[in-house]
Parts: sequence; C-alpha cells; structure tokens
Amino acid sequence: MPIFITYASYSPEGVRGMLKKPKDRTAPVRALLKKMGGKMLAFYMTTGDNDVVVISEAPDGTDAVAVGMAVAASGAVSRLETVQAWKAKDFAAIAKKAAKLTGAYTPPGR
Repeated sequence: MPIFITYASYSPEGVRGMLKKPKDRTAPVRALLKKMGGKMLAFYMTTGDNDVVVISEAPDGTDAVAVGMAVAASGAVSRLETVQAWKAKDFAAIAKKAAKLTGAYTPPGR
C-alpha cells in the first residue's frame, strides 16, 4: 500500500477542545484510517509549523485525501497537508523513468 505523511495544525477550536478534554488523539485517527482501509504507521505531536504528523498507509491517494477532508470538516484543524512518500529503493525506479524522459520536455519560450 502507498505510504502517506500528513501534517496538520490545530485550529483555535481544536486547541480549545484539547484543553477542555486533554487526551491522546491516536485512537480516533487510527479508527478513521482503518475505516477507509488504511493503517496508521506512526502518530506524532510536534512543535513548529505543524502540531501533528501522521504516517499512514492507504489503498490510494484518494483515500488519504478523503481522510484529511473529513478531519478538516470537523473544524479541529486549520491547516492540513498530505504527501505521498516512497522508500528510497522504490524511488530509484521513478528516477530511472525520469532519466529516460530527460530532454523530451520543451520548456516554455524555447
């Protein structure tokens, strides 16, 4: 299954909810991923630009985006970004494909 990394920041409403009832948010996120056929690989609370980082597997990108949309619709997050990740050995195959295409693209203005 493809691997996805999701970065999220809590909205003021989400922060208020966490302060009102502080608890580990891993289980609700794990259940949501499982409901769409995915699996949580890791869940971290972080500092900096993001409050949460989730690493998950999902059947495909549409499932990962749907989970993010469901969470965003709750109002608990103000910013959410999901990116696909590849293991380095798998990405080497993508680089080989790109190498075959090098020079085939004509940039604008040329």
